Amino acid sequence: MKKFEAKCLEEAYELATSEFECSITDLDIDIIQQPSKGFLGFGKKTAIITATSRRRKRDNRRQKEQRFRKKDIKIEDVSKKIEDSNRSDNEQKASNTKKTEKKLNDVPNVDSKEKIFDNFYSESEKQNEISKIIVKKESQEVLDEVRDGLNLLFADTCYEIDNIKVEFYDESTLYIEFTGADSALLIGKEGYRYKALSYILFNWINEKYGLMLRLEVAEFLKNQEAAIHTYLEPVIETIKEKGSYKTKPLDGILVHIALKKLREEFPDKYVAVKTNIRGDKYVLVNEYRSKEQ
Repeated sequence: MKKFEAKCLEEAYELATSEFECSITDLDIDIIQQPSKGFLGFGKKTAIITATSRRRKRDNRRQKEQRFRKKDIKIEDVSKKIEDSNRSDNEQKASNTKKTEKKLNDVPNVDSKEKIFDNFYSESEKQNEISKIIVKKESQEVLDEVRDGLNLLFADTCYEIDNIKVEFYDESTLYIEFTGADSALLIGKEGYRYKALSYILFNWINEKYGLMLRLEVAEFLKNQEAAIHTYLEPVIETIKEKGSYKTKPLDGILVHIALKKLREEFPDKYVAVKTNIRGDKYVLVNEYRSKEQ
């Protein structure tokens, strides 16, 4: 497999056919990058492909088959290997069965969950109370695991941080708050450290527990929400009058705060994050409702 790069796909194809000395129909081609003219010279991209000759693949396969046929294989040797393999598998299964039976015999007899709860709750209340206690136990385990993980992550850093607060913001969102003398240093210039920390924690928490994240660092989130809500007050009035609006480019967490606020204000409109040609993100509000919502 070889990589080819050119101004357009056609030129890349020509380079590949010239290199392998075959027609394009004899090549397996993967397009790695589509060409792009960009805007005023910015963001210009070349075409990049990888190509492999099918003819060479067939030749290599034939050579392997020929080498395989030339080998002197004895039927007796193959049969013996199969028998030895089967005997080994049977011995392993027998050993695993004995281990499993021993573990089952070692498990002490305990009352069922239903019988235990019968000692504390009436029959009518039992099912609801079981559900509440299980949820509470699982939630507390999540909080303890996340808190221990965060303390371990920042145990050897130079930042002076108080006890990290971890609790549920709602049923599907975990609230994490950093306070302390050096907590503001976790924000960084223009919030770049906050964004990085938020990205790392969200990927961990969402992947492992299926939860969303609300991260507060030295009241950074609170101040950002206050600023964007102030900006959105006249925007909301304009949307009520005209029916649609496009916000100014918003950076980082601001675009997500604006998206949430506008969706709360206009649940029957199409509210979504868009990206302009320069890569800036903004929130678009239209009269029609998105089919995806």
